[in-house]
Amino acid sequence: MRINKLLSNYGICSRKETNRLIEENRIIVNGKLCIKGQWVEENDEILLDNKPLKPIEKVYIALNKPEGITCTAAEDVENNIIKFMNYKNYIFPVGRLDKESEGLIIMTNDGDVANKILESENNHEKEYIVRVDKPFNDDFIYGMSNGVEILNVKTRPCKVSRINDDTFRIILTQGLNKQIRRMSRTFGYTVISLKRIRIMNISITGIEKGSWRNLTEEELERLKDY
Repeated sequence: MRINKLLSNYGICSRKETNRLIEENRIIVNGKLCIKGQWVEENDEILLDNKPLKPIEKVYIALNKPEGITCTAAEDVENNIIKFMNYKNYIFPVGRLDKESEGLIIMTNDGDVANKILESENNHEKEYIVRVDKPFNDDFIYGMSNGVEILNVKTRPCKVSRINDDTFRIILTQGLNKQIRRMSRTFGYTVISLKRIRIMNISITGIEKGSWRNLTEEELERLKDY
């Protein structure tokens, strides 16, 4: 695999960050300075800052993201999720949650688990509580449930149920850009608040806004079994 993927898999840094380490001559492979995009084997002698490369302990975190935080690791983006958490080790968000939205997002340094979660063809469920700007009728629930034309595609059928006059619960198995907001707008409604409360078997219950916790071993095992 490429050196970038190896360092990412080891939970050391992102693939982009690996290029910076290479530019600074901090990575040596089998006695020679590493070059960008270099292919390596796990049994190669790889040094980072003159120390043998070794995997960092994997981290799996459930974060209750507040509104106003952007789900990106890009350092030039104000209020990005990495700066917000200020976590001691390299981690990254699995997928995205709009800046204007709040709720559950999984943070990790395990690229394999992240890819497993993001594989939309596996029909992984994500559950949200949504409030719109005015009361809706049953036709709205029916229309949202049966798929909506947005971004030149029809969304998959999903589960929608009423909570009260202007608030509903929705369970999706895909993650198009601002999907719920775009779906609601198709029927003439504007989303006022949106909170993700579940990703697959991971629930936000018990996590205060802006706080996080490590996944339990049981949660992680179930997550990997999907």
